[in-house]
Amino acid sequence: MSRLARPVLCVGALLLTTGIVAACSSGGGQEGPPEQKVTLALSDQGCAPQPAQVPAGPVTFTVTNTGSNAVTEGEIQQDNRILGEKENVTPGLSQDFSLRLDPGTYTVYCPGAAQDTATFTVTGEGGQAPAPTDPSLTTATAGYRQYVIEQVGLLVPATKQFTDAVRSGDVARAQQLFAPARYHYETIEPVAESFGDLDPAIDLREPDVEPGTDWTGFHRIEKSLWTANTTAGMAPYADRLDQDIARLQQLVGTAEYQPAQIANGGSELLTEVSTSKITGEEDAFSHTDLSDFDANIAGAQECFELLRPALQQRDPALAQQLQARFTGITDALQPYQRGEAAPGVPAYVSYDTVTEEQRRVLADRVNALAEPLSQVSGKVA
Repeated sequence: MSRLARPVLCVGALLLTTGIVAACSSGGGQEGPPEQKVTLALSDQGCAPQPAQVPAGPVTFTVTNTGSNAVTEGEIQQDNRILGEKENVTPGLSQDFSLRLDPGTYTVYCPGAAQDTATFTVTGEGGQAPAPTDPSLTTATAGYRQYVIEQVGLLVPATKQFTDAVRSGDVARAQQLFAPARYHYETIEPVAESFGDLDPAIDLREPDVEPGTDWTGFHRIEKSLWTANTTAGMAPYADRLDQDIARLQQLVGTAEYQPAQIANGGSELLTEVSTSKITGEEDAFSHTDLSDFDANIAGAQECFELLRPALQQRDPALAQQLQARFTGITDALQPYQRGEAAPGVPAYVSYDTVTEEQRRVLADRVNALAEPLSQVSGKVA
């Protein structure tokens, strides 16, 4: 699910910047600086951080909402990139994310507030925040980078097959290839969101299109294929989609990650499931939501598996709980699977055939997984 385009490079909590240390740990090597805690209290007026200044090192941000329906998201940005965020923090909720921050000036952003930005300062004398080393986390960051590159490597030809069908006017084949093409995108969606207006160009849903702007991407073509049963007029959108996916491939080739961001990204993928896939609003025309659901879970599980050796050292009970709950959600999806839509990509029943009771069961499994998974970034930061 893409959000509205922003005047910043959205990091969906994953892309590493010069303000973040690449490998960090609370176990192994020398002890790093103590964790700092910062509150972002969302309100219609704003979300100024408390405190507004901390020393360099690990920081846990608690995003709270005591009553604003209009402001439900808090972000930390630097150099036009979102380093960490929590979305869909509705009234009465409180959610955390963790980062390891270098000295510098950061921006707190809460879209929709009257004063939607505030300054956050990390102090320290030059260089990076001291961080202990942990080989398992170094392996995790390298492994995640390779996973993202591989997924986009699969996304490029899968999208080309889909767009070729669109350009040739083959509606049935384009419909068949829509979900398999999107699958690889959905596994790494928080990374895709890290590149500014690229994600809205690829994945924006119709309700999020601002008046007067051109709607492009997968969902623009989806609407024509399923509501009008035609590819007429879609060739330019197919060409643009190929170009945007090629640009994504270039960008992920140079991206680096930190452990806490990988954990945050896994949590964001579960948020995608709980806020748009479960409701059926993501693929509103094709009803291929379960394919996206599966891809989001697969991407989140990859984040967990890469971090599991480090998590096993820090909190073995949490690691065991997460393994069991990933098994629970994959088992819950199994009855809806119908073979493969493409090699390595499962096919699913149309989501409009899944009853409200069945959706509640899936939602319960996702929620049971989301809470413990949200704790991981704090363990590895």
